[in-house]
Amino acid sequence: MKKYLIGLLAGLFILTPTAGGSFAHEDEPFKEKIDALASTVIADYDVSSLQYAIMDQGEIQLSDHAGVNDQATGESVTKDTMYGIGSVSKMYVSAATMMLVDKNLVDLDEPLTSYIKDFQMADERYQQITPRMLLNHSSGLYGSHYENIMLFDDNDTQSHDELLQKLRTEHLKSDPGEYSVYCNDGFTLLEILVERVSGMTYNEFVDQYISTPLDLHSTKTPLDTFDRERLAKTYFPGIDKALPAENANVLGAGGIYSTAEEVAKFAELLMGNRPDLLSERSADVMKNDEYRNGIWVEEETNIFNYGLGWDSVSLSPFSDYGITALSKGGDTVMYHAALIAVPEYNISIVALSSGGSSLYNNAFATAALLQYMIEKEIVDELQPDQAFDIPEKAEQPSEEIQAYSGVYGLVGETIEVNIQQGEVEMPAQLGGVIPAQTYMYAGDGRFTSSDGSASISFVEESNGHTYLKLDAYLNFPGLSQMRMVSYEYQKLDVNPLNEAVEEKWQARDGKTYYALEEKINSLFYLSSSLLNKTVSLDLQQGYANATKIVDANHSVNAVEIPNMNGRDAFDFHFHEGNDAEYLTVNGQSFISEDSINPIYGGQSSITTILSDGHARWYTIDEESADKKMIVDIQGNGGYLVYDADGTLLYSSLISDEAAVELSTGGKVVFGGNAGDVFHIRMSE
Repeated sequence: MKKYLIGLLAGLFILTPTAGGSFAHEDEPFKEKIDALASTVIADYDVSSLQYAIMDQGEIQLSDHAGVNDQATGESVTKDTMYGIGSVSKMYVSAATMMLVDKNLVDLDEPLTSYIKDFQMADERYQQITPRMLLNHSSGLYGSHYENIMLFDDNDTQSHDELLQKLRTEHLKSDPGEYSVYCNDGFTLLEILVERVSGMTYNEFVDQYISTPLDLHSTKTPLDTFDRERLAKTYFPGIDKALPAENANVLGAGGIYSTAEEVAKFAELLMGNRPDLLSERSADVMKNDEYRNGIWVEEETNIFNYGLGWDSVSLSPFSDYGITALSKGGDTVMYHAALIAVPEYNISIVALSSGGSSLYNNAFATAALLQYMIEKEIVDELQPDQAFDIPEKAEQPSEEIQAYSGVYGLVGETIEVNIQQGEVEMPAQLGGVIPAQTYMYAGDGRFTSSDGSASISFVEESNGHTYLKLDAYLNFPGLSQMRMVSYEYQKLDVNPLNEAVEEKWQARDGKTYYALEEKINSLFYLSSSLLNKTVSLDLQQGYANATKIVDANHSVNAVEIPNMNGRDAFDFHFHEGNDAEYLTVNGQSFISEDSINPIYGGQSSITTILSDGHARWYTIDEESADKKMIVDIQGNGGYLVYDADGTLLYSSLISDEAAVELSTGGKVVFGGNAGDVFHIRMSE
């Protein structure tokens, strides 16, 4: 998924060999190299535990782990510890779809409505969407419905059950097939397609046609019954105990748990080595250069180039060695995964972690697999990391290039791009992997970072949009280096507003709207910024969070960017009622901070979840600040407390402490079922 939360650091590394390989456990230098890579992941990349496996010719050659599973006892993970594999789950529903293709029950290029009869949208173009477009992310769907998809100890199927209903009132952001941009909802639709065509639940299909024949005993979903103590423990900064079990309740898009060994076994099917389950032809079709069907950057060396399900069908840096590697990454809130497969040599590697991110897992897996290929004499030696010359500043860019100055957007935010004296200031990219810095004009229409490792340029595409393109080598110290080329931002046209509309929106600038319908056991409550919406305006251009303002209460998505930065699009819809202003985004309701009352600072009070089931938010003012709050819960509800920066201070679902000290400017939220009662006591 798009946001990464980190776990706490752990330093212990433990190696447990398993049966399968010979040299992998006899050749000490090779072991030491992989050990060192795993230790680096734990020490430097906010990963608490790591599990990985290499499969070669259908046999596990290396199956090891690093870090600590239980920080209280020091217990390590084992090869049988299960992790959430996030979006690597998309490969399972992709395989399931292709199995139906093999049986002539699905045609990839027939309309989706042929298989899901009740699929409708408020946009006639939906009738053009095909299963292929879901698999290669080119459907034009906005992206993701996130309501209640990540829950502690709760396998609520709301997201699956309500998706078709929600899509009925929604529009597309682009023509189907115009370009590929990451889309979770497409894979939930594939999950529904598998169910409709097979007549089975998706869970049943995976068990009968994937897990059972592949002998995958540890591959489960939140809907399965299994020992949850087998799940790798997860940790969150500031919380000194393991979190409850995480359920990703979007099975096709990201809901599978597994082990590194079992994901590697599943990869045999994806590489065409199990024609009894998936035909070689279908495995080959999944490796096609689907990203080239629409708008995309011209460069071939990249970490993103979509196939059917695959994030990459020619992964950098393997392409530099003349090796075609396929890859798929996955992130839930707390779990992260990477799968790399090399069908030419029938080799795959899987890395699963608690904490970190799929980018880090991918960097580790890349480095480890290259070391393995050297040991197998597939690769002669490691190529040195790309070296860069400190660029020399070229003459001032032409007026044509300087005209690219303006406001640019990606989903959720805008930036001002000012080309002045041949320089451009850019914010951090990829969550800080590429730092904020000044790019200097180096000629040929390119602006280069001070160390030469990244450059930006401007491209006018066939759809009429101008994109800011980033070409960067991503350095993961101690692991590996990879090249990424992507359209990062889209230039936004001026959208003039009349005075009344501008005044209405100006009153919302900087205000936060708080989620009402998210269950209190949602993992998104771990970070207020993940859960809630803060309005950020560029009124001079006529945009709010990169959505185009239409009138006083509505704005619509304006961003059409291939690959990643155009994903998870949204519109804003405001309305008033009960003396409060509400915001609706992708079917979810939020309430304005102006409509949130202070929590009562007196000795005792009561709050109740009303019949609408909405969460109850309160501010912490001077009357209640610095007081200790104790809450007795009547029902199955819970509550959380934040400081003024939105940092989580307390969760009743995690902490055993009876009292929590309130912080000035913070928030308290209560949630549960209608009728749940919270008895609140305050003390100095």
